[in-house]
Amino acid sequence: MVALHGTKADAMLVCAMKLNLFRITTRVLLPILLCMVWVGCASTPKADWDSRVGNFSYDQAVLELGPPLVVTKLADGTTVAEWLAGRGAQSRVGFGVGTGFHTGGLGVGVGQAISPPPRDEYLRLTFENNGLLRTWKRVYR
Repeated sequence: MVALHGTKADAMLVCAMKLNLFRITTRVLLPILLCMVWVGCASTPKADWDSRVGNFSYDQAVLELGPPLVVTKLADGTTVAEWLAGRGAQSRVGFGVGTGFHTGGLGVGVGQAISPPPRDEYLRLTFENNGLLRTWKRVYR
């Protein structure tokens, strides 16, 4: 008996091989991919600023947060510095009002969205004249 290429048995064998390769790939790569996504989504813990009062210096703040956006030196030697901690949301939920008219199969509407502007978050750190953190505050504007 002569074997012909392209028979139903050959097609089934190729299909089984592809299915086996798919199973092996998903068993190995899927857990690796999920771990990468899980690790990538993990956020760093937020700083406990209350515990840093009195023992965190201006130099440490610059090393950790980068240079501040604004620095003010007061007459008593106190330094007040602000860092951008977060941008306000670019997409907002708001209330819309409008009007329109309809003629035949065509409708036209005009409206105005009413929503508060986005507010950025700033971290304001106040340092004693010896350079150690006195107070901290989150400012939104």
